[in-house]
Amino acid sequence: MNSSEIKKLIISSLDAESDPAEAAERLSQAGVSFNFSDGFRDRILEKISTPVLKIVREAEYMKYLNIAFFRIALTGVAAIVILLISIFIMQGSLSFDSFLGMSNSSDESIVFLLTGN
Repeated sequence: MNSSEIKKLIISSLDAESDPAEAAERLSQAGVSFNFSDGFRDRILEKISTPVLKIVREAEYMKYLNIAFFRIALTGVAAIVILLISIFIMQGSLSFDSFLGMSNSSDESIVFLLTGN
């Protein structure tokens, strides 16, 4: 059976009115066998049912955790430095008032602005 005949058989089997027994009979007449070697079923079931154990060593885990931590920490430090530089450029100093974005205000007005009382 050549590839074009197999293709026609597959396409015809998709039809709702086709008979699967007829397709199986045509394949068996063409010499196609569905017999597998001895123990095939047992080997397949063993592969399916065997749990796959993944052992992650603690050293590798800590190495990857350190890499992730340093990437995040360095990004955070860079963001803080950029924020401090922008505050210094905008306000001209690095005081408590410049961090809050207020200028020339007293402590009582800060408490009022933060709490609303």
